Amino acid sequence: MLLYRFVFTYTMNRRKNYDRAKEVLLTDKTICPENRALWSEFFAWEERKLKRINNLCRLDDATYKTLRKYVGQFRNVNQWFNNKPWQDLTREDIQRVYDDLEDGVITNRYGKPYGDRKSYYTKIFKAKPFKLAGKFDITEEVFEFFRPVDNSEVNYISFPEFKSLTIASHTVIHRLLLWLAWDIGENIMSLLQLKKSDFRRQLNPDTQEPEYLVNLRKDTLKRSRTPRVELTLFTETVELLDVVLNNLSDQEFLFHFGQRQAAKIIEQCVETTGVKCQPTGNRPTFKVLRSSMCCYLLKEGWRIEDVNARLGHSPGNLTMVTRYANYLVLDKHKPKKLLSDNQLRGTKDALNDSKKVIQRYEMKFIDQKSRIDTLEQNREQTSMLIQQLINKVAGLQNSLASTNNACV
Repeated sequence: MLLYRFVFTYTMNRRKNYDRAKEVLLTDKTICPENRALWSEFFAWEERKLKRINNLCRLDDATYKTLRKYVGQFRNVNQWFNNKPWQDLTREDIQRVYDDLEDGVITNRYGKPYGDRKSYYTKIFKAKPFKLAGKFDITEEVFEFFRPVDNSEVNYISFPEFKSLTIASHTVIHRLLLWLAWDIGENIMSLLQLKKSDFRRQLNPDTQEPEYLVNLRKDTLKRSRTPRVELTLFTETVELLDVVLNNLSDQEFLFHFGQRQAAKIIEQCVETTGVKCQPTGNRPTFKVLRSSMCCYLLKEGWRIEDVNARLGHSPGNLTMVTRYANYLVLDKHKPKKLLSDNQLRGTKDALNDSKKVIQRYEMKFIDQKSRIDTLEQNREQTSMLIQQLINKVAGLQNSLASTNNACV
């Protein structure tokens, strides 16, 4: 109940924030009336579009977040064009702003180049706002060389590092949230909305070990995620769920706190353990646990398609999983390890060759010794025969001498 009130209040605050910001923007007398009229028309169109394409009866939290972002972007773009009516913009005006953004001449309030230029290009210049201003054809020409670049930064932690975070957590419920984030790999806001009724305990038909089926409902997920039922993978998750679910009613939430408190939980664990993301060195967040689970399963031999499905992405959206799979394949330590393995293998091969040479010499030595022993035995036998012959000859000589003496 507390979480439901939190989610409801959070959405209401988003709505009030958007309505207030939009009203301030559209009544700002320092902005030319032509642009304010154009933006008013756009907001009416965008609100209707967001409801229809998302099958909504009324705008929700995600749509208010999208709309609120337009308010700030319109103010910035209006300033870049020096409050000139967008209907009167020339190709030179648009070219100047585009070049200044790309060259870092136009900066944000921190004096740095805008990092979200793609959002301005795809949602304003090359989208409905400039279509309403009648400048879409010009922007198509000006942005001829624009190529969208997805965020390719990789952030993850290893399984032992994750376990150290769970050990540093203070309570069972905190530890469960961490394990669910790693095990199920869903968005933190979706995990915080899980109820006891979303879990069903069963025995694995192959191992006969206990596991849970986790129902990830559409109303709890981000719009881009697929509603699904996932199996828990880790014994620790099952053990913690056994403890927590035992004291809850069917429709009761597992977690009675919001996203901000969840962020504090993982921040405290990170502070205690000093765990950092690979390869960037950033601080781990719940979003990093999701990508870390992805890397862990890929290393364990899961197929890219299976990992993608567990993350709730559509079959055609393999961008994130492929990016991490490619990174793991191109792991910088692998070539170094391969070099070391090759050097060790070379040393082992040389040692084996030396052993073979020694074995051949040993065999030759044994063969020679055997021959020598045989010759020695033959020599002794020959000596004995010669001695016997000598003895016989001596005996014959003695007999012959005796006979001669007798005759005389």
